[in-house]
Amino acid sequence: MQRRTVLTALAAAAAAPARALAGAPERVECIVPSKPGGAMDLTCKLARQGLQALPRDEQRGRQGMRISYVPGGIGAVAWHQLVSQRRAEPDTLVVFSGGSLLNLAQGKFGKATASDVRWVAALGADYGMIAVRADSPYKTLADLLAALKKHPEQVLIGVSGTIGSQDWLKMALVARAAGIDPKALRFVALEGGGEAFTAMHANYVQVVSGDASEASLNATPDKTRVLAVLSNERLPGALARVPTAKEQGIDVVWPVIRGVWMGPQVADADYHAWVHRFDRMLASKEFAQLRAASGLYPFALTGDALTAYVRKAVDDYGKRAREFGLVR
Repeated sequence: MQRRTVLTALAAAAAAPARALAGAPERVECIVPSKPGGAMDLTCKLARQGLQALPRDEQRGRQGMRISYVPGGIGAVAWHQLVSQRRAEPDTLVVFSGGSLLNLAQGKFGKATASDVRWVAALGADYGMIAVRADSPYKTLADLLAALKKHPEQVLIGVSGTIGSQDWLKMALVARAAGIDPKALRFVALEGGGEAFTAMHANYVQVVSGDASEASLNATPDKTRVLAVLSNERLPGALARVPTAKEQGIDVVWPVIRGVWMGPQVADADYHAWVHRFDRMLASKEFAQLRAASGLYPFALTGDALTAYVRKAVDDYGKRAREFGLVR
């Protein structure tokens, strides 16, 4: 009898943690597929702030959102981790950008396609930009392009990713528009926009080809000079005084979508709940203010509409990549 009582007590003790875990508040995870400090990081933080501003009955999990960093391959490591090992997690979101879609188009994620994951929401749009240190001799985009024409080997350009990455392609398009062979340029591959700006401030590279939101975080006059934004019109906010490349005679515009996706086997009910949650978030005035403060601009798509956009964007990026011989 005593032995049975002990066994019953042990069984109850073993079951207690499982019951506690099952009843515990959920914890949402947002994965940044790069190192901290760049625009990918900013996107996760914006999602966290926006979701926290929703009414409590719309929030998922009372412990907030945990941000994890999974750098490597400019998104490839995070992609394969979710698609191969964490396919059905209902509360795991992964950040993506136009650069992610460009990598897909070029086969940098292996045989992956846009249909391999579930696209949840686009939170906003960003634009490409070109920046130098505040004490750089290059005061304008024309100054930089003149130096690249004369001595391209003396100017190191920091980009997130390797040849064919989004930041590489933006600078290649600007160079080509100025009559410079992109093959003559010297690029330094870095992991994320935060690392690129760190490298520039340490004078490891002299130029950064990145995104406006990243520049907004580093646009203090004593640190960074933004030479051009790759938008149709000047951007509001911290970069309001920065001329567009088009104003300076270089007709290159590069918008950058930013959003989140989920694993391919997430249950329909969980996926649609997230789409609904982001629909509510994107429509709120509070989120519009948060987005503007993050240096992003209105661009809201969710669910099926975002999925259709992504598939077309991957096709379009593939065409651009073929122009530069990056893919066959």
